[in-house]
Amino acid sequence: MSDLPAFLQPPPPRARRPVAAASSAPVRPAAGRVPGEAGLWVLLLGDMTVFALFFGAYLVARGGDPAGFAEAGSALSPGLGVLNTLVLLTSSLFVASAVRAFRLEGGERDARRFVALTLACAAAFLAVKGLEWAELLGAGDTPERADFFMYYFAITGVHALHLVVGVGALALLWRTVRRPARRPRDELVVECAAGYWHMVDLLWLLIFPLLYMAAA
Repeated sequence: MSDLPAFLQPPPPRARRPVAAASSAPVRPAAGRVPGEAGLWVLLLGDMTVFALFFGAYLVARGGDPAGFAEAGSALSPGLGVLNTLVLLTSSLFVASAVRAFRLEGGERDARRFVALTLACAAAFLAVKGLEWAELLGAGDTPERADFFMYYFAITGVHALHLVVGVGALALLWRTVRRPARRPRDELVVECAAGYWHMVDLLWLLIFPLLYMAAA
């Protein structure tokens, strides 16, 4: 066939494209996907609804005795409240950074560092809250003294319980980002743990003005 003119010769056979090997890299979420499990968001909505009932009961009681609530609320330390607000806002930044780092190839080390910083913020919040409770109880500001303190200890106590549960979620997050190899649902676990922690922070952003501005 080499004697044929070039324009009459058949085209050379096409080289077959090699099949790409399966990648071990984690699959990235589709754009616009809601992070975490749908069930988690139902749980968070229900949890926040319960707190909304607490807040509503508190506001009704405060409306019935504004002077008494203002007097009792003046015993709180706004400085400690602001400090804990800054601590939780910082923790939200850290946990968001942990999720972002985990989604990047090779970002596990940064994710572990941010989770550790979030856990440190959680410990700091509980320490400050424990100090505040101790000062109030030591001064005789117990739930029996005034309705304000009954609501204060109930609301902050339930929030602290949620924060302890959040620490458990962060511990699960820490365990997940320390795995040498990722599993298919690891990113989902990370998103769910971070979502719960953000709810704890959001609740405090509502609690702080309700309680610490009672004397305003």
